[in-house]
Amino acid sequence: MPAHDLPSWADLNQRHPCSALLLGNGASRAVWKPFGYFSLHEQAQRAGRKKGLAVSDMALFKALATELFEPVLSTLNQTVRANAALAISSTAPLNRYYSIKEALIHAVRTVHVPWSRVPQATLTSINQALRQFRSVYTSNYDLLLPWAVQQAPQGFAELFDEQGFFDVRRTRTTGTRVLHLHGGLHLLKLPDGTTRQRGADAAELLDGFAVNIPGEVPLFVNEDRSDEKLRAIRHSDYLSWSLGELAREHEGLCLFGQHLDSSDQHLLDAIRQARPKHLAIAIRPLNEASILNQKQHYIDRFGDLDQVSLHFFDASSHPLGHAELAINAPLGLH
Repeated sequence: MPAHDLPSWADLNQRHPCSALLLGNGASRAVWKPFGYFSLHEQAQRAGRKKGLAVSDMALFKALATELFEPVLSTLNQTVRANAALAISSTAPLNRYYSIKEALIHAVRTVHVPWSRVPQATLTSINQALRQFRSVYTSNYDLLLPWAVQQAPQGFAELFDEQGFFDVRRTRTTGTRVLHLHGGLHLLKLPDGTTRQRGADAAELLDGFAVNIPGEVPLFVNEDRSDEKLRAIRHSDYLSWSLGELAREHEGLCLFGQHLDSSDQHLLDAIRQARPKHLAIAIRPLNEASILNQKQHYIDRFGDLDQVSLHFFDASSHPLGHAELAINAPLGLH
């Protein structure tokens, strides 16, 4: 078969059905191109003195050797509690906490698609595409999937209780599971490592994502090295459980918009541990050379796994790759 002669998703899925889907940044970029930003940490630095990370904020990231926001905010929260127990002033750590949080809020709102720009039809299409799978895994922390699920939640598994809390002891559910491997803007981490899902929806889910009670911090793992991401995942009950579920996917697994580069080595390791029967991998048919390079990229990662067959398909033929899902963004955001 010529490199450009990729089968459609429908044809491939009929011959090699997939019960699970793993989404990456490419899936979000297909809807909103500004999601292609390189680093949220860098975005927060570019915002300037009033809305961006201050020099003292940057010193904290450097001292903790990370570009992840959650560990820095959690550390400051712990410092405030320890200072209170020792009757030490918490003014300095509180100032840094609110400064970093404000920079995070501004950075996210700069790159995230506004609720008002997302057509109902787009969310409905995403909702319908997701419910074709038993499990949907995503490494994206944007709100496209939570918004889509909220459009018609019937048929999706409820992993959080009525108060919004996750309990790893109660994970047996029916319906399509949507697991956020790197957290999301709709999730919060509590001081004890447990996870709460925010009760907001629609525009409020984005506008108020970092407005929460003291001690809770937004739970999402932004861009950084794989080892730093894995460290953050291990400190969260929900994230560690979700990654463990991916490592147990033994049936067909579809990869869409998921490049699995060095910063996501932990996801690659989980898939290799799972050894699914086959992988259906979306390829963007840009040109002959690009298709060959993309195929080789995945062969290098999975080609040595016995009894795991690799199958490639045209990404534009997948319901999540259809051109009509794309939302036009202002030129300055591309």
